[in-house]
Amino acid sequence: MRRTILVVEDDHGLRDMLIRGLRDEDFDTVPAPDGATALRLAGADIAAVVLDIGLPDADGRDVCQAMRANGYRSPVIFLTAQHRLPDRLSGFSSGGDDYLTKPFHLTELTARLRDALKQATPPPDDSLGDLTLNAVRHSVSVRSTPIDLTPTEFRVLAALMATSGGIVSRRDLVRAAWPEGAQVYDNTLDQYLTRLRRKLREAGSDRTIGTARGIGHRLS
Repeated sequence: MRRTILVVEDDHGLRDMLIRGLRDEDFDTVPAPDGATALRLAGADIAAVVLDIGLPDADGRDVCQAMRANGYRSPVIFLTAQHRLPDRLSGFSSGGDDYLTKPFHLTELTARLRDALKQATPPPDDSLGDLTLNAVRHSVSVRSTPIDLTPTEFRVLAALMATSGGIVSRRDLVRAAWPEGAQVYDNTLDQYLTRLRRKLREAGSDRTIGTARGIGHRLS
C-alpha cells in the first residue's frame, strides 16, 4: 500500500526533487510551500510529514506544534540547515520525530521515513477463534464484546494467544505476565488461569485454556 507524504518545503527545486525521489520509492506525495498550507493539508490521509524548519511564513517547529495541537499524530521529520544540538532538541520538543540536516541523501530520508512509519504503525489485532486481542488498547473481546481483564490477566492471555494454540510453559507465562525477578508461586499462576477460564466462559467464548501436564498450557 502506497503511503502519502506531505512535503513542506519552500525551495521549489528541492521540493520537486523530494517529490520525484519519494515517488520513486513508492510513496505518494502532497506538496506544500508554506506552513499555512501544511496545516490545512495535514490530516488522517497523510502518513507522515517532511517539514522544513525555515519556511517563509512560520518556523517549522511552530507548525509542528500546531499540527500536534490539531490532533495530528503521525510522524514528522524536520529538514533544516541548523545542526547544533539545541536546534535538534528544540525540534524534538516541538513534537518532531526525527531531524535531518541539509545537505542530505534522499536514501537516508527514505530510510528514516520507513523507520518512523514502522514505529508509528500499531500492531494488528491478534485473533484466535472468537477472541480478538488489541495490544495497543490492551483490550480483549469475544465476537466484538469486550472482556474486563486485569493487566496481569491480559498479559497471561496475550502470551497464550501469541502461540496460536501452541503450548506455553508455565515459566514463559510467568515471564510474560510479571516483572522480571518477581516471586510468583505456582498457585498464583493457577489462580489467574482459573479466573481467565471463568471470564472466557462467562463471555461465551468457544476458547478454553487447557493443561499439558508437566509442560504448560494452551489456548484451544
